[in-house]
Amino acid sequence: MTEYRRLRVALLGAGAVGSQVAGLLLRHGDELADRAGAELELAGIAVRNLDAPRDVALPRELFTTDAEALITGADIVVELMGGIEPARAHTLLALGSGADVVTANKALLATHGPEVFEAADRVGASVYYEAAAAGAIPIIRPLRDSLAGDRVVRIMGIVNGTTNYILDRMDSEGADFADVLADAQRLGYAEADPTADVEGYDAAQKAAILASLAFHTAVPLETVHREGITAITADMIEEARDAGFVIKLLAVCERLVDEGAESISVRVYPALVPRSHPLASVHGANNAVFVEAEAAGPLMFYGAGAGGVQTASAVLGDVVSAARRHIAGGTGVGESTRANLPIVPIGHVTTRYQITLEVSDAPGVLATVAGLLSEGGVSVATVLQTVAEPNGEEGGTARLIIGTHRAAEQALSATVDSLAASDVVERVVSVLRVEGE
Repeated sequence: MTEYRRLRVALLGAGAVGSQVAGLLLRHGDELADRAGAELELAGIAVRNLDAPRDVALPRELFTTDAEALITGADIVVELMGGIEPARAHTLLALGSGADVVTANKALLATHGPEVFEAADRVGASVYYEAAAAGAIPIIRPLRDSLAGDRVVRIMGIVNGTTNYILDRMDSEGADFADVLADAQRLGYAEADPTADVEGYDAAQKAAILASLAFHTAVPLETVHREGITAITADMIEEARDAGFVIKLLAVCERLVDEGAESISVRVYPALVPRSHPLASVHGANNAVFVEAEAAGPLMFYGAGAGGVQTASAVLGDVVSAARRHIAGGTGVGESTRANLPIVPIGHVTTRYQITLEVSDAPGVLATVAGLLSEGGVSVATVLQTVAEPNGEEGGTARLIIGTHRAAEQALSATVDSLAASDVVERVVSVLRVEGE
């Protein structure tokens, strides 16, 4: 066997991903050494509970509760604890000691990314985080390295497997949200408290990471507009299907140009996607990221967005990259956030919309609604009317499904408020944006 320099790898956390990373390091150490040019020694695994059940059988002598001692003796620290603390403190300790850090912690990077990257820059270390944005899908390196000479115009991504599973089941089976969510929890796709997934928090964290890379601008999490999928009903899914769309929870990162001035918009919301678009065919708990660049054109990245062994694949790829950097020497490559593009609120976004209204089933209602849309500067493209609740020959309600031309979010929001206040509108059933046309 070839003699290699030995690098000590400290693993923080042995959950679904961490235990798989440890098992693969132990089983495939020789093969990984050949790829990395260095022997990767698993120096230890820091955990809170030494006796907790693990997905993979691992030597007990590797486990420790003394994370700090393990970190300070390592060349590469793999942080798979999740959450903010103590992950943030351990990551800063590792960088301060000169170690490279590999992490899958989207919450940490979305919240404290600038602090972490600045700490790495001070000592010439590197932070690797391929698994933080889309699980096993390789998207970080393409954005950071392969497209570094291009200008990314737009990213649309399905980056949360739980919500995609729910919406896909609702679309294919006509099922209700609550029923599919319960199934997702039984299958392990959704947590007992699914708020982070179904309310879009997880996707927003990933959107902040992707936008920071794509547009070379630090994107604070609080600047990401976020909406979840809890208001999506089986009727909305059916109406979308009838109109040739599917509803997906999208992370949208977009470069905007207004009179020569550039800015960026970062947002997460359920949107109508044409069934002809590649993202419409992403089924189950899979993820996909659709990138549009000026020179490269459209690019699609698809695969498993979660899962212990799948995410471990991305983590180990980062470990090999970190080992190669140690062998080659030199300082780590810092993050490029020097563009400092302004981040605009959702009101500046322009897109198409589908507005569904429940209205009085009476003469003149359609003209009144059209007049309110016109006053708000929202142009109507299509109108579909169905009788929702017949009540004899007159009265009752009807449903209007209105497709608009492109309009500014700010104008649309004000117009929807006017519609909701109108005497002829019983209620605004839904407002969905159209993406991917």
